[in-house]
Amino acid sequence: MAYAAGVDVGSTQTKAVIIDEDRNVISRALIDTGANVVAAAENAFRQCLREKDINPEEVEYVVGTGYGRYRVTFGNTQVTEISCHGRGASHIFPNTRTVVDMGGQDTKAIRVNSTGEIEDFCMNDKCAAGTGRFLGAAAVALDIPLGELGTVALKSDKPTRISTTCTVFAESEVLSWLGKGKKIEDILWGVHKSIASRSVSLLRRVGIEEEITFTGGVSRNVGMVESLEQAIGAKLNVSDDCHYCGALGAALFAMDNILASRAPHDTKEVTA
Repeated sequence: MAYAAGVDVGSTQTKAVIIDEDRNVISRALIDTGANVVAAAENAFRQCLREKDINPEEVEYVVGTGYGRYRVTFGNTQVTEISCHGRGASHIFPNTRTVVDMGGQDTKAIRVNSTGEIEDFCMNDKCAAGTGRFLGAAAVALDIPLGELGTVALKSDKPTRISTTCTVFAESEVLSWLGKGKKIEDILWGVHKSIASRSVSLLRRVGIEEEITFTGGVSRNVGMVESLEQAIGAKLNVSDDCHYCGALGAALFAMDNILASRAPHDTKEVTA
């Protein structure tokens, strides 16, 4: 049995996934990226190996993806995170046609076909105002753990309008509203709605076609899921595996290479 792996080195967290020849996920790992990107990639991969007691030699091909994909020094090749998120989302939810990938530093709107191939994509081109970093700034300003933001925001009945389009000034605006007596949940719901509005603008550029799958670390935020669904007017596909879509897609591309190498008539590498 051959294994393939994908390592997604993000700005905030690094994910690794190992799959078998049937494209089943065997193990996965999630760690903070930190300052040493090379070490983060290696540690996530090793954690995956330890989880199922897999020897490194059994993993025949490794694909790196994410902003730090070229720092996956033990990898065989690199594939863009856009291709990997499209492929991973389509693997988990086969009817996916639109993907919104929201991470720590950027948000991507991706349109895919029935096989998960990219038809069009768009990224936020100004700053991190529509990303997880914007949520992080609000969490710092309000002294609330990042993982609790969504739950608190959903308690709101009157969202505060967040006008800033720059993450640098987000903390100041949040504190300003707090000083004016606004409820924390109303401020947070306003932050979520602001991010959702920017994300929908990206999605409209590529064309919103159902089914829509939400990937990336922010997909774990229940408030972000709800605010996006309200803004789009449609339900989103979300699962615990969506955080790992980039790494999963990379692993699927890696397995393509393994299987292609066994066919004498097709030795072309997959380098989407």
